[in-house]
Amino acid sequence: MTIELTNEEKLGIVEQHIKSIDYGIYGIQLDLIEINATSSPDASQVTNLGTRLTALNAKRVALVTEKNSLTPVQE
Repeated sequence: MTIELTNEEKLGIVEQHIKSIDYGIYGIQLDLIEINATSSPDASQVTNLGTRLTALNAKRVALVTEKNSLTPVQE
């Protein structure tokens, strides 16, 4: 037996994933603030966090695209 999710249910799931990514993005931004507050920030840590931030932003864009595909167009 297969159960099909409604668009509203799918939207809710996608929005939860987007919110989770938003938390991750904000966490990384705070990490960058903390690292850059030191007298000699570790460049490799800054680079690593920048890479993670780029990946999270790409995931967010993909999820927003999915969300938009599930949202009915209002005329």
